[in-house]
Amino acid sequence: MAPRPDEASALLGCSAFFLPAPVPREGLLAFHSPTAGFLPVRLGPVEDLTVAAPYGRGARRRTVPVLLLPVREALPLLAAARDADGPGGALSPAVTVWRAASLFALRMAGRGRLLPGLTDGDLDAWRIGPYEAEDVRWVRALADAMPPTAYGAPLDGAGPVRLPDPHERLRAYLDAIADLLPRTAAAAAFTGTEAFSGLNSRAPLPEQRVWAAEVAHGADSGVRLSLRVELPWTDVYGSYDEGDEGDEGDGFDPHYTTPDTAPGPHSLRAALQLHSLADPTVLADAAEVWAAPADALPGFGPRTRIDTMLALRRAARVWEPLGRILDRPVPDALELSDDELADLLQDAAERLDAAGIAVHWPKDLVRELLAHAVVEPVGQDRDAEAPAFFSPEQLLAFRWEFAAGDQTLTQAELDRLAEAHRPLVRLRDQWVVVDAALIRKARERERTLSAFEGLTAALTGSVEEDGAVVPVHATGWLADLRGRLLAPDQGEASAPAALDATLRTYQLRGMAWLDRMTRLGFGACLADDMGLGKTVTLIALHLRRQEDPATAGPALVVCPASLLGNWTREIERFAPGTPVRRHHGQVRDLENLGGSEFVLTTYGTMRRDAALLAETGPWGLVVADEAQHVKNPAAATAKALRSIPSAARVALTGTPVENNLSELWALLDWTTPGLLGPLKSFRTRYGRAAERAAREEVTTAAAASGPDPGPAERLGRLVRPFLLRRKKSDPGIAPELPPKTETDQRVALTREQVSLYEAQVRESMAAIAAARGIARHGLVLKLLNVLKQICNHPAQYLKEPSGARLKGRSGKLDLLDELLDTILAEDGSVLVFSQYVQMARLLETHLASRGIPTLFLHGQTPVARREEMVDAFQRGEVPVFLLSLKAAGTGLNLTRAGHVVHFDRWWNPAVEDQATDRAYRIGQTQPVQVHRMVTEGTVEDRIADLLRSKRGLADAVLGGGEAALTDLTDAELADLVTLHRSDR
Repeated sequence: MAPRPDEASALLGCSAFFLPAPVPREGLLAFHSPTAGFLPVRLGPVEDLTVAAPYGRGARRRTVPVLLLPVREALPLLAAARDADGPGGALSPAVTVWRAASLFALRMAGRGRLLPGLTDGDLDAWRIGPYEAEDVRWVRALADAMPPTAYGAPLDGAGPVRLPDPHERLRAYLDAIADLLPRTAAAAAFTGTEAFSGLNSRAPLPEQRVWAAEVAHGADSGVRLSLRVELPWTDVYGSYDEGDEGDEGDGFDPHYTTPDTAPGPHSLRAALQLHSLADPTVLADAAEVWAAPADALPGFGPRTRIDTMLALRRAARVWEPLGRILDRPVPDALELSDDELADLLQDAAERLDAAGIAVHWPKDLVRELLAHAVVEPVGQDRDAEAPAFFSPEQLLAFRWEFAAGDQTLTQAELDRLAEAHRPLVRLRDQWVVVDAALIRKARERERTLSAFEGLTAALTGSVEEDGAVVPVHATGWLADLRGRLLAPDQGEASAPAALDATLRTYQLRGMAWLDRMTRLGFGACLADDMGLGKTVTLIALHLRRQEDPATAGPALVVCPASLLGNWTREIERFAPGTPVRRHHGQVRDLENLGGSEFVLTTYGTMRRDAALLAETGPWGLVVADEAQHVKNPAAATAKALRSIPSAARVALTGTPVENNLSELWALLDWTTPGLLGPLKSFRTRYGRAAERAAREEVTTAAAASGPDPGPAERLGRLVRPFLLRRKKSDPGIAPELPPKTETDQRVALTREQVSLYEAQVRESMAAIAAARGIARHGLVLKLLNVLKQICNHPAQYLKEPSGARLKGRSGKLDLLDELLDTILAEDGSVLVFSQYVQMARLLETHLASRGIPTLFLHGQTPVARREEMVDAFQRGEVPVFLLSLKAAGTGLNLTRAGHVVHFDRWWNPAVEDQATDRAYRIGQTQPVQVHRMVTEGTVEDRIADLLRSKRGLADAVLGGGEAALTDLTDAELADLVTLHRSDR
């Protein structure tokens, strides 16, 4: 209860001192009048007390009337006391000190700075602690400011009159408040015991002393301890060899005296140091503290030695060798054996630090030898120039190189280090910590690596050894080859004379890069955004290779069927006079193949005629266009493509990775076999880290931080020289392209859609909860597919006939009608993508009923008909082009469209971007509006948020699409698919 104003003001004009008690909370504050005048008698009875009062340079006895109040009654009075006009005037200096101490104790308690303990009589008691350095300084400053009237004490006996220590008296008062505050009726009821919670606790608790000491763990002692490791003298424990005439002069002498035979200051030892908490600037060796009188060293109190021994005893439990120092008359230092030093260098120092004892090492100690690997040509080839053509049969040498600081060690020094068998040696005029495992590596002699192993190490700058990543330094022609691969440009590039086109700057650079990579003996992947001219760049490369007899030869282009016409037109336009034939359809003839001819075929035909195409070779160049079609290395198409021999291989794709990093491996392992190693080890080293990050992204619906930066960075360094990635948004790539605006158009479900959606979620989640393994995965994929169909239109989900009523049953269809009305009124053209052929047919029927002419391209559309449709749309004959996303997401040039509508989502940004790029590509002159339809509150809405975060990943999507969602828990899946309606 807060005191009344008149009670608090009663302290005005009084002086006060504190009377400690054996039980801290029972201490008393004695208020008295320095002039024997006013006393707040209404607060309690007054009695006479003999105290020590200052007199000259000493003290004398004095009997004064005092008012004795328990701390629990005085504390609220002091906290509320203020200077004011009154009978006694302002607060006296003594009361001001105790008021300040009261507020400080309350603040410390509010910060949780309370520690349990036992009194000398084994009674439970709380005290303030632990103190930080600033707290200690504040308490000492307040004690120094106390007037003598604030720390007088009752006197009994006839001994000399001495004033008590103000610091001890102040700390006792703070502990009295600490022992009072936690003790309430509620606390005792909650804990079920009076110990440490009840005001009337009086039972001795000697069995709790160890527990209380462990909880406090030295937190309120006046000192902190540390060990200072001292190295032995140089001339005793090894010496630096300056290199006499006839000697190797390697700077190492293995003949040294061991610590066991080098007593005293010459041995390896750890000296005990004491740090004062009262003054953090005060530091002393334990030997100094024990040699001086208890109160002679500034910053250390009379309990310093006791606190030190208690702290050492606790620390000896975590590091046994410290027990020896406890047996010494003066705990000044500990002689260390080799094993003990090794233990300190490993994890003992961390255990000691956790126990409150820091370990300090000499500044000139080299904590570890720095190791890196050297990869270089074998033997006599080390000084040879870089080969003009990389050969996988070449061998490279691998060896270790070590350095102490900035000094590289010789093999002789490494051999002697291994022979020393010591954790610490003198080397090159400095002390070096020796790792035995590292030294074993140092003794390994040179071994050989395959060409691709060495190239991988050179490009990534690292190699994995025993699970650790070690830096690599490449030398000789390997370093030269690395420089050529990483060089961004090799001077000014010019187009081949036979090319009838003006290449853009980035296209010239792309052609030059492809030419350089293939001449070096490597394959390459050109991963430009769709519409940036990969086709003309490849045509220019073929013509450039025809200029050199060493690289001339026919080119085989493998592409989707929809691109055969585009390739034919582009070759005839940009390389007039260059023969081109289609190897496709019923008539397939490879007779009389010209040396510079283009042969165009589809992936399906290539798979069927792989043996014939292989026999026709070797080809001067094999090109895989839209190479993501062979992203599965185990599929028959990918295997067939690998069987066709060629002097050079180039992959063209706008999406080097659609779903996982195995697709990247499939592309680059075809263009440059062996570069990324076996698929299994590649997935272990790189793929799983990235896919795990993407899965976390899906489950948390937040922007992923990306895969582990270690593997990701190494993979980036490895593949960057073999994969050229350019985007339309890159500076200087396509500045003439008009702006592109992307909008998520959110629509509400109709009542029919809501009913179907919720029923499907309810039924499916019950089945999923009961399923396991592959069966569960299948049910999850089925649920996601069904929900997307419901979000599109109930007629698609219910598989209604084409004549069914469509209008008014789907929010998406209603929005599409509104968009088309606006677009067609402005004489615009639009592409409408859906991943479902059935939904596109429904749209075709619905728009026909409205009198809107459409074209519909899907997977079964013949190649010739595809080309007719594209031409008709580009001429403006039909304003609406319906397209199946999978069949028409690549290879088409539809720049007539100023609008792109994604009626449903593929849930992969890379695939959607490819589809959008049918309109947003070189040649587009009008702004492009992209409309992505999303139903509010549904799984589509949640996935739309995820897709925005996936677009933040570097260059390609690393997520697993729908497949990643099958690994969600039942709760996570339910949260993803449950309909969140705004009217709930």
